[in-house]
Amino acid sequence: MDDADIDGTIAFLALAERLKDTLRNSRTSTGRTESTAEHTWRLALMALLLGPELGVDAGRLIRICLVHDLAEAFTGDLPAPSPRKPGVKQAREREALATLTMTLPSRQRAEIFTLWEEYETGSTPEGRLAKGLDKLETIVQHAQGLNPADFDYAYNLRYGQKDTAVHPLLAALRARLDQATQGRIEPGEDALTLPGTP
Repeated sequence: MDDADIDGTIAFLALAERLKDTLRNSRTSTGRTESTAEHTWRLALMALLLGPELGVDAGRLIRICLVHDLAEAFTGDLPAPSPRKPGVKQAREREALATLTMTLPSRQRAEIFTLWEEYETGSTPEGRLAKGLDKLETIVQHAQGLNPADFDYAYNLRYGQKDTAVHPLLAALRARLDQATQGRIEPGEDALTLPGTP
């Protein structure tokens, strides 16, 4: 890397810091609103832990997880239940990603776009698994969070079913997390309670 590449990388990292303040619709177990950076961190941790069991390139899976929501530094988070017009969110995110990465060396910029496209299109096993893990991380946070009294836990039971069915391990995790969600709807002795759940 030459000095211009180093400066461009620092500029990119400074802009990516916005993700620490980009708030999501999820609450932590203490009731604090979660940031996109926090969601991405645990998603990448899930990919690190589960990647070797999924039979794919775990490093690539982690990289896809790290870039999947980068554009939210400019677009903000769109909560899962929000209505969406086909292609609009992707177009906005593609434009935001172009702005965010404009200072990066061309090779790094191209890699980020390739990884993001794999996530968006599900064109690779890693892209499809990243999408499934993304849904599972959201479900875990909803099941674990200290949420408002009117929180729609039943939404979790429908959310991302297709994406979490792409691999038997994701399906098994989903079944356990559905038990935890059901326990938030109707607490009972057969409910799964996640550590730290209020």
